[in-house]
Amino acid sequence: MIKQVILKSHNGHEAKIGGGAPVTIQSMCTTDTADATSTIKQIQALESAGCEIVRVSVYDMECAKALRKIVSNISIPLVADIHFDHKLAIASIENGAAKIRINPGNIGSKEKVKELVSVAKEHNIPIRIGVNGGSLEKTILAKYEGVTAEGMLESAKEHIDMLEELYYDDIIVSLKASTVALTVKANRLFREQYNYPLHLGVTEAGFGEDGIVKSAVGIGSLLLDGIGETIRVSLTGNPISEIVAGKNILRAAGLKNNYIDFVACPTCARTSMNVETVAKELKDKYKDYEGIPLTVAVMGCVVNGPGEAKEADLGVAGGKDSSAIFKKGKLLKTVKNEDVLSTLSLEIDALLRG
Repeated sequence: MIKQVILKSHNGHEAKIGGGAPVTIQSMCTTDTADATSTIKQIQALESAGCEIVRVSVYDMECAKALRKIVSNISIPLVADIHFDHKLAIASIENGAAKIRINPGNIGSKEKVKELVSVAKEHNIPIRIGVNGGSLEKTILAKYEGVTAEGMLESAKEHIDMLEELYYDDIIVSLKASTVALTVKANRLFREQYNYPLHLGVTEAGFGEDGIVKSAVGIGSLLLDGIGETIRVSLTGNPISEIVAGKNILRAAGLKNNYIDFVACPTCARTSMNVETVAKELKDKYKDYEGIPLTVAVMGCVVNGPGEAKEADLGVAGGKDSSAIFKKGKLLKTVKNEDVLSTLSLEIDALLRG
């Protein structure tokens, strides 16, 4: 069983990571943390989009002090991202951070790590060890002749050993690289040896569709292996897009089913109705729906159409002038093609009402 780590927000909201809990979606603010007002506004927008854990960069003491105001105005747990200065990590904890993300190796001497761990224990604050392919220790890079999955695992092990020697195991680990294959291999190697929860992501995935595809392949591969307890889709730009992509990845992996799954055929010369228009308009209408899971099939001909439509909660199999509507595996009615969209919409509403 994967160890469970619990993050608590200022208002008592909990985010459980590991231990059989659902996979959580994270993001990171692009605002200056010292600007509490802007940061609060962005986090509230992320909350509305479905973000469950948010991370902010704490690069100086002004940022650390701003956390007190920030956490008082948000609902989800906040993670403070710190490098090099253990005093910033301690101040972040004292100002309300629910978790801190560090590399113990770059915090300083063992005494500084010991001081930080003591404060984390006192406040019951978990620590995420963040191993990044772009910032591995020089000794490890030399040993493995560059960035390798084995080297990333060794870096994680050194940091874990450092904390375990201080009798601290409230740990989350991330092993991220900008290449998908390296990220996947490093996490698979880690899971063979440790049961600490893993935070997944392909770091610096990039812009738009390219970044989403990289993240979906990397994160999705691991989730389908049963690896990973929390995820972040690292995309350049507005972090709201990370939440949308994260939800879609969890849905595709079968780990989030509180939505309407629209199955639609790719169309061919046999297509008898406007599949693309019907599917797109339905998906747009119900894109924000979360509740009982439903599957709706929009199929354009009579070859695969009836079979797919019968398997779905609601479906249509297109015909030349009229199409067959199926509900819960049975033929419901036949309607003119121009009425397919309105009919499906009405039937979806009926199913949602129960």
